[in-house]
Amino acid sequence: MTRKLAAYAAGLLACSSFTAPAFAQANAPIAAPDEDDGVIIVTATRRAQDVQDIPLAVTAIAPQQLEAQRVVNIQQIAALAPSFTASQAQLASGSVVLRVRGIGTTSNNIGFESAVGIFIDGAYQSRPGVALSEFVDVERVEVLRGPQGTLFGRNTSAGALNITNVRPDLDEFGGFVNAEYGNFDELSLQGAVNVPLVQDTVALRVTGAYRKRDGFLTVVDRDGTDIGDTNDVDQWLVRGQIGWDTESGLRGRIIADYSKSKSSCCGAIELWQSPLVTGGAYAAVGLGLNGGNGQPLVATNRDDQATFERTMDNRTVSANYAPIADVDNYGVTGEFEFPVSDNADLIFIGSYRKYESFENYDSDFTGLDIFNVPALNLEIDTWTAELRLQGETMGGRLNYMVGGFYSDEQLDQSASFRLGEDFGENVGALLFVPTGGALGPNPLTVFTGVDPAGTTNTNRFQQDAKSYAIFTHNSLEIVDGLELTLGARYSWEEKSGSFDQLAVNNQICPATLGAIGAGAVPGALVPSFIGLGCFGFTAPADLPQAAALPLVRTFQSDFDDEELIYTIKLGYEFSPFVTSYASFTHGYKAGGINLDTTAAVAGADPTFLSEEVDAWELGVKGRTPDGSVTVNIAAFYEKFSNFQVLEFTGTAFATFNVPKARTRGVEIESLIRPTDELTLNLAATFLKADYPEDCAGTQTSVQVLALCGNELTNAPQIVALAGAMWEKPINDSTEFFVSGQVRMEADQRTSTQAIILPGAAEIAANGGLQQAIDAAPPIIADIQDGKAFVNMRAGLRFADGRYAIEGWVNNLTDEVVRGVTFNTTLRGSGAANSRSAFTLPPRQYGVTLRAKF
Repeated sequence: MTRKLAAYAAGLLACSSFTAPAFAQANAPIAAPDEDDGVIIVTATRRAQDVQDIPLAVTAIAPQQLEAQRVVNIQQIAALAPSFTASQAQLASGSVVLRVRGIGTTSNNIGFESAVGIFIDGAYQSRPGVALSEFVDVERVEVLRGPQGTLFGRNTSAGALNITNVRPDLDEFGGFVNAEYGNFDELSLQGAVNVPLVQDTVALRVTGAYRKRDGFLTVVDRDGTDIGDTNDVDQWLVRGQIGWDTESGLRGRIIADYSKSKSSCCGAIELWQSPLVTGGAYAAVGLGLNGGNGQPLVATNRDDQATFERTMDNRTVSANYAPIADVDNYGVTGEFEFPVSDNADLIFIGSYRKYESFENYDSDFTGLDIFNVPALNLEIDTWTAELRLQGETMGGRLNYMVGGFYSDEQLDQSASFRLGEDFGENVGALLFVPTGGALGPNPLTVFTGVDPAGTTNTNRFQQDAKSYAIFTHNSLEIVDGLELTLGARYSWEEKSGSFDQLAVNNQICPATLGAIGAGAVPGALVPSFIGLGCFGFTAPADLPQAAALPLVRTFQSDFDDEELIYTIKLGYEFSPFVTSYASFTHGYKAGGINLDTTAAVAGADPTFLSEEVDAWELGVKGRTPDGSVTVNIAAFYEKFSNFQVLEFTGTAFATFNVPKARTRGVEIESLIRPTDELTLNLAATFLKADYPEDCAGTQTSVQVLALCGNELTNAPQIVALAGAMWEKPINDSTEFFVSGQVRMEADQRTSTQAIILPGAAEIAANGGLQQAIDAAPPIIADIQDGKAFVNMRAGLRFADGRYAIEGWVNNLTDEVVRGVTFNTTLRGSGAANSRSAFTLPPRQYGVTLRAKF
């Protein structure tokens, strides 16, 4: 599939010499530089500039494009930006992963922060989950590619999303309302009203949205009975703004918003059943098949894509119950601009945000009752403040900026875990082969006299994180057409985090340790009994045996770091229509504390290191004098050190740093307008994001060594976009339009690890660690074959665009795609581990009505 996509993309380039920008406005031409209409103004450099003039790779998305591709949240921006991808795993609150140029930070651990920074109306959002509310009344979205630390707050080692909502209009009363209905009984209402309170001085803008949709995955229990659905949507948002602009030059706005979500996320489809199931071990202990489909899911080989797709096409997941989520997200942002002279302004942006979530889900992702999370509560309080002085001098040849940034984030997460009625029998199935079934259906009870069913505990994780920075960013026109940009940010990070247990009802772990201490457990089975009898998520912490055995320990840990982030750029304007630039940036993403129960096992240090990146970039931007053709090209190389990785092993989340990772490639974006009625968008990203063969440096960790030489997760080597918009006037006030776009992705890895990690016996049998790793088979169902996603929309606009009716379809060909593939919880190990996946949405279609007033 990769070769086919490469050939197709090359053909597009050969035929047209252009590929496409997501940044182009779908309903307006890009004008020549001396025209106001159609020039795309962005604030990627913290000042308003034409996107073609800035020495930066940025994809600027207009609201018309968001509508045309039905982008309703940050995850769906991938439909418009070829270098951007997003995935989500089991949690509604904490498992969204954003990637730019193949670089992102795996989630599911609240101690990890995103490598793609998110800024909404200038305010930093500390986690992607905090920014999941609906896109409505958005002025533009900017995808800044590559490290952005000198200008944009914290943790932008991969890139940044800069989202700007429509400001209050001081002059005119107006607004809009949209209504939508689609398959899965999806209903959506959006609207805004703008009211000038003092003409030309003060205005109020109120925005609201509501969306509800049934889930696209059916949940069945162990008997195959339909018990509901998951991956649904049930959310609403309201946002109010007061904006002002006085004769004195004082301008600004205050924004308050509140959103509520009860969306159920996310179900996982089991792709590959453990041989323990298909070989009869589960049946032997009375558990039978997994439930759901009623038949074992067996592919003919580890990469049997056809079988995996048939399994996923069934869109059925097995669980004891559908996941439950309840999320409240609210905050206030203030933006104030004070003129201090004719050529300088003092700007302050401050924000407070409160994020609260409750989730309840079946964590073993099967119809068996093995392991549940009856309550996961998370609270995040975040304060941010940024003050900057910016202006120009030397007759406009020098643009300067100096400022400071501060953020204070408080995390409080409590997680209650429960071992289900089938946990003991599940242990019996896992140990059936090595013991020949001699230990019976519940070995833990045989040796300890205690049934693990009903074991519960509540773990609490807290973190106080403060960040301080001073920064400067300056652009000097050395001679006509030649501009030098120098930027620097010095950041300090202070974090204090802890793991405590609020409640423990666990008798099986002490009893298991007692049986081991008495010599009742055969020596070969001791590691398995420790791992299963003292399962990390539910084990009591700080037992006396923790001094010698790998058992859970509470911790209180601190993390402090500081770093100088800097950039140097040289831009040259060949003509008013062609510019170029070269840049080097040293970026940074803060390290922190692994907020997981197993972080301090065996006395391990629960902290992880900061991630750093050195990035080189060359770019050319050009357009024809009449604005009918625009082409932007960027080539980049980014080298990461201490790359942060989180991996789920099937029984625990492992956190570690990989000494080396890298990404390099070429991005091409273009817009072609052969006529006033037709707009063509073409784009491609050619990418190689991987761990070098020597990625481990001096490390000897099996997990790190096993990554070396493999590609990064969710980083296809080719992504191509091809789209068209045809707008045909029918009469003076009515217009017909039709648009379509295809996003093509090459093969990509969907797991953290690329191979089945060898165990101790395999290492010994193969004569050493590296030999065992080299001989290890590819991990099951890792590679997702390349796909093409087709979106289409057509409709009529009336009364010069004041009203519209549109029909639309996303994922027209109903592609079945997995975004994240993982080891199913407690369902085997190594080559015998069950594999499950979180799937992307199926085909969706519907009708939208729009009205403006």
